[in-house]
Amino acid sequence: MLSVWRTFTNGSLFSEPGREQFHGLGSMYCRGAAAVILTYDVTSWQSLAELEDRFLSLTDTANSDCFYAIVGNKADLTDSAASVAETGEELESNGDQSTTWRQVAPKARRQVHRDDAIGLYHRILRYKMLDEKENPPAEKMCFETSAKTGYNVDLLFETLFEMVVPGIIKKKAEDLSNTIDLEECNDVKRTKPGCCF
Repeated sequence: MLSVWRTFTNGSLFSEPGREQFHGLGSMYCRGAAAVILTYDVTSWQSLAELEDRFLSLTDTANSDCFYAIVGNKADLTDSAASVAETGEELESNGDQSTTWRQVAPKARRQVHRDDAIGLYHRILRYKMLDEKENPPAEKMCFETSAKTGYNVDLLFETLFEMVVPGIIKKKAEDLSNTIDLEECNDVKRTKPGCCF
């Protein structure tokens, strides 16, 4: 799915470890970013609080038109729809040769709800002094995913690419107009012998 965007741009993904000893490296990874994905654990209120306390300032070096996605991970532990295993273990075959998903009971108690993530998104916009009307709505920028099962991971990246790629293409086109072609300079005749014109 994501290969569709390969022809339009080169991108880099960086993962900033949550451990405090790596905290100083974060602003380096955010420098010039077109999108930042801030991830917390839906089973841990502390992970959302630390995300805001420790990592919000790292976004200071991102582009001024940067998009911010708030992502609750480990949804497979709290949401039966997200707990379907990649291996297909949760599939049941019916007699009529159709396949249905078997609901799996949640394994952990949810501590962070979607409204909490939406609140963080609004606080990020205020922190960055961005107008909420000129940015995507929080409902579009807050996701719940599962790294284990892949639940909503493609949706997250597709949504971000749909927002980021047009801006990158526009920026590349603007940069091309400011490019000097050195091949054209070879035709200039020198008036004096030597290394300078």
